[in-house]
Amino acid sequence: MQYISTRGGMQPQPFSETLLEGLAPDGGLAVPEQLPQVDAETLERWRALTYPQLAAEVLGLFATDIPREDLARMTDAAYADFPGAVVPLREIDGGLTLVGLSEGPTLAFKDMAMQFLGQVLEYTLEKKGSVLNILGATSGDTGSAAEHALRGKDRVSVFMLSPQGRMSRFQRAQMFSLQDANVHNIAVEGVFDDCQNLVKQLAGDLDFKRTQHLGAVNSINLARITAQTVYYFWAWLRATDTTGPQAVSFTVPSGNFGNILSGYFAKGMGLPIRRLVLAANENNVLDEFFRTGVYRPRSAAQTLATSSPSMDISKASNLERFIFDLVDRDPVGVVGAWADLDAQGYFDFSAEQPRFESEFGIVSGTSTHADRLATIRAVYEATGELIDPHTADGVKVAREYVEDGVPMLVLETAKPEKFAETIQEAVGVEVAYSDELQQMLDAPQRVVEMADDEAALRAFIEENALH
Repeated sequence: MQYISTRGGMQPQPFSETLLEGLAPDGGLAVPEQLPQVDAETLERWRALTYPQLAAEVLGLFATDIPREDLARMTDAAYADFPGAVVPLREIDGGLTLVGLSEGPTLAFKDMAMQFLGQVLEYTLEKKGSVLNILGATSGDTGSAAEHALRGKDRVSVFMLSPQGRMSRFQRAQMFSLQDANVHNIAVEGVFDDCQNLVKQLAGDLDFKRTQHLGAVNSINLARITAQTVYYFWAWLRATDTTGPQAVSFTVPSGNFGNILSGYFAKGMGLPIRRLVLAANENNVLDEFFRTGVYRPRSAAQTLATSSPSMDISKASNLERFIFDLVDRDPVGVVGAWADLDAQGYFDFSAEQPRFESEFGIVSGTSTHADRLATIRAVYEATGELIDPHTADGVKVAREYVEDGVPMLVLETAKPEKFAETIQEAVGVEVAYSDELQQMLDAPQRVVEMADDEAALRAFIEENALH
């Protein structure tokens, strides 16, 4: 299995090389030359596997340059510290099923891929005798998942940008309380998109990238996308029986288009998925795109601060991988779309919009703060279960697309403890923290505040990077 760039300027590379690159040298994103295919017989064989075993099987289709026994060891290690079931499925009201992706160390779905990424990065760097300085941006959960997966590792340092004042108290504590020498938290004046732009600017400087050994763990990292495909297979295997290829639909709370892209890959691999339902919050640029075909990102000033902050994103980095397929995998079409975006502030695929559902199975919807509160309240009153605001966005939009005879699975994104203020507002219940979580909230915090300044960030990395 080899990987190419969406912009056509990268020679085919194996999985382990794309893992360390982040952005391709031409500024594009790595995609498989062709998606591996999974047939019905293989799916049935996979029903008896544990989650780590299934992860080794699915990832083995992508990481063909890594021996299968090494992959199995890494997936075992990645999910060993999950306290209970790795991905439990739970039915809630309205015929919906939650896919529990928040059982890992940081109580968010990002752990599902990041724990594997920590293992495979260390493995690859040891093989190469090299080091890597991770430069990332987070709107809330990616940063803490990355830092907890990579903290204390000898060959990796983490530089994580986050928007000042735009994360929940819990999210800030989960990142800033870490005291490991290889973890550097940088709070940037601005919004998530400003942080993401800084990452892209430095990653696009190939000399600086090579000199400072920069890599990425944001959802542009292909290992994260491929690791996330695993739980789509896992959920399908548990939501269906063995009588035939029953299709299910998935609803995915979406910000950077990485989580739903993994479902799109799984569908392309042959998993019977009827619909992929994209759920946006008030920063609904992606919903507008999938409804109209026009992609018009908003400025930092237009990006709203909402009660589902991990989705407060107006420029979805992973959309480029979908656009690559939309233009029939022609790099010229991808480059042209971004040229239009730079020139006029939008690009227009309205002529192709009917294909979004008919060919790719993607539909979308928007949820507001009032919707989140009402959904959290309704689920709590019906089941006694609390859901976080991002999952509530998913549940609200999922209800718009429920079909008879087609199971609707909603990807849970985080535990409610991470957003106690919104839970309190919705149902009047004060979320109880364990002693361990309370200690984290009360712990001293270590963070560097920085202006939205590329030169200042370069200087900080040069001073603190591993070499």
